[in-house]
Amino acid sequence: MTAVEVEQLTKRFDTVTAVDAIDLRIEPGELFFLLGPSGCGKTTLLRMIAGFVEPTNGRILVDGEDVTKKPPSDRGMAMVFQSYALWPHMSVRDNVAYGLKIKKTPRAELNARVDEALEIAQLSELAARKPNALSGGQQQRVALARALVVRPRVILLDEPLSNLDARLRQDMRAEIRRICKDAGLTGLYVTHDQDEALSMADRIALLRSGQIVQCGPPRELYSCPATEFTATFLGDTNLINGTVKGLENDLVTLDTPLGTLVSSAWAGDVPPSGAVRCSIRPEAITPGVAGANQFQAAAMSSVFLGERVRYSLKAANDLLVEASIARPDTAMISEEASTFAIDPDEIVIIGD
Repeated sequence: MTAVEVEQLTKRFDTVTAVDAIDLRIEPGELFFLLGPSGCGKTTLLRMIAGFVEPTNGRILVDGEDVTKKPPSDRGMAMVFQSYALWPHMSVRDNVAYGLKIKKTPRAELNARVDEALEIAQLSELAARKPNALSGGQQQRVALARALVVRPRVILLDEPLSNLDARLRQDMRAEIRRICKDAGLTGLYVTHDQDEALSMADRIALLRSGQIVQCGPPRELYSCPATEFTATFLGDTNLINGTVKGLENDLVTLDTPLGTLVSSAWAGDVPPSGAVRCSIRPEAITPGVAGANQFQAAAMSSVFLGERVRYSLKAANDLLVEASIARPDTAMISEEASTFAIDPDEIVIIGD
């Protein structure tokens, strides 16, 4: 398995800095995601690592070897694009074998490696079909098998599920992760889809304006966002103003529009006093009188989402907060004031 590092990697296009002095290490065998909105620099970063874009500054290391000046063909990487780029006149097997034929791989080795790639991608029974006889998900697996067959050190995936419908994208998430793990690949995956990143990644780097805002495992980024941008980009959240009243036994007491709240979660240093911002996920708000951090609120509207109901609640000072509650007791949540609670671990004090 292969490690990838970038050191102070920068790309400027005239006066625009697309990637701004990024330092990053991808561990061997890790499925690492670059996540962020359009224009944040994630695709430019991926293409520099692939060798398709020349950096303005910085270095790219693969297992300690500096590959910054090497052409794409000499980096030991394979790329899967948004469009599958399959040859329509070739069978699945011939599409997968194409890269090996270009390298003039001996026939016996070529056949063995194509068989292996088809098996990992679960395409063996479809080997004789043409791409137009396949579903979108099957075509995507052909593109993956074609990348796997050359036995790359690193596989690069540029929004590979963007052309699939919502249900198929969901099914393919597990498939891509399984294929990468079964093949023992180090993977770098670009997406703007937060659900894709949260459900598939070992770690995520969240980018904004060419810089990494926060990097870590999906659960860490979601549960303990370091900034408002992280909190709002990764899922829905309630951002609440507060004033620090005290810090004791790893608990911060806050004065907020919801009343006095106690938090045991924060990113960075908490000031001994003064104004802060808090992130409270909608699912962290629970109905009933049990628990800490209780407040009163009335339901203004609700949306049924199957296993959960999303409520817009009006609390004190006309503050509106969103709550997502599983199988709620409708008798407890109405237009009359009801009691809600928030676990101290779910009130995250965030930075700027």
